[in-house]
Amino acid sequence: MSAATAGRGEDTADVIVVGAGPGGSATAAYLAQHGLDVLLLEKATFPRDKICGDGLTPRAVKELVNLGVDTTGWARNKGLRIEGGGHTLTLDWPRTASFPDYGLVRRRAELDETLARHAVSRGARLLEGMNVTGPLRDDRTGRVAGVQVKIVGADGRATGERRTFLAPVVVASDGVSSRLATALGRQKREDRPMGVAVRTYYTSPARTRDDYIASWLELWVPEDPQADPTRADTKKILLPGYAWLFPTGDGSVNVGLGMIDTSPAFGSVDYKDVLRRWAATLPPGWTISPETMTAPVRGAALPMCFNREPLYADGLLLVGDAGGMVNPFNGEGIDYALQAGRVAAECIAQALARDDAAGREAALADYERAMKASLGGYFTLGRQFAGLIGHPEVMRLAVRYGLPRKTLMRLLLKIMANLGQTRGGRLDDRVIAALTRVTPSA
Repeated sequence: MSAATAGRGEDTADVIVVGAGPGGSATAAYLAQHGLDVLLLEKATFPRDKICGDGLTPRAVKELVNLGVDTTGWARNKGLRIEGGGHTLTLDWPRTASFPDYGLVRRRAELDETLARHAVSRGARLLEGMNVTGPLRDDRTGRVAGVQVKIVGADGRATGERRTFLAPVVVASDGVSSRLATALGRQKREDRPMGVAVRTYYTSPARTRDDYIASWLELWVPEDPQADPTRADTKKILLPGYAWLFPTGDGSVNVGLGMIDTSPAFGSVDYKDVLRRWAATLPPGWTISPETMTAPVRGAALPMCFNREPLYADGLLLVGDAGGMVNPFNGEGIDYALQAGRVAAECIAQALARDDAAGREAALADYERAMKASLGGYFTLGRQFAGLIGHPEVMRLAVRYGLPRKTLMRLLLKIMANLGQTRGGRLDDRVIAALTRVTPSA
């Protein structure tokens, strides 16, 4: 079906945003602030959950401040505690002019609804229970001119009702599988890394208000799953991946693990079983046990380094996971989705303010150039890093000899969380900036 043949009475807007995750809601909020009529379509009904570590680094906090989101009462943290190679290293978030010196933890079930409601408060029209099944294209130009939708009830089941929405610009923030992008032939790039993460929640009064988020670079577990992990004579084996524990501040902790596809073990292990076996080795006082687990172990893919392109073409922009905007250094995607929403909204607003088709197209095409200029070199560095740590022997050497060197690890934290000061700064900031400038864009 094309926009040219669509019937009367269909909903229209200046822009349609598909998916009310962080990227989609940020896009919608900024568009509404620009005075545009924007429809934000969400498949589920809030509150709804997403698989995530729930951690927000200072880079994400900065984007939330830019967006005007009130984070009062959210769980704050001072930095990162790293465990590996028999060492424990605690690092504060760096103090720079470009980023705040604290991070946040917020459950995605709460974060996503907060951002969606924030977009509504700015003037966006949020419609829940809208399962977008595909794009509409104008038969004359081939451009995307809207979307087709199946209505979903509060129980998650299709009602049988269908609707059509029209707009001259559509934003796909519909996740890693991106039905819209796939329908238009924008397939994933196989030369870009892909990660996987699994996570659950535990009740843990001892750790829920920790000042630091925690990461384990080695996962040692008993060779015999029935053995006591606390006994010194228990034989242990090293499992692939890295793990985290993020304090939520509400009496619980988010515990999970991740792995990147450069690892030889990727795709061949039971990630949920690895998480359970590793979690059983944590100190008893933390109350991390099957009895205190409050949610099932669930997993999700992590698309990295702009793994789906082009980010803009024919009236459709890709934001967040739809465009593969996860950081390969640390698996973080929320901050880049928020950034993409801000940049996309600016380009769209500029485009819709122009009278000629060529001018509008040039402004929209600037979205991809802006995102690549900002993150392309950094993501290329990350691809190289991902290739290295996929080799177990390289990772073991890095942990053994790198972790005890606090100055080196401070620099790596800045690099891995992308927290270098953007202008001026210290020597390490200038080194990071130089590395990203000379590295070819992703």
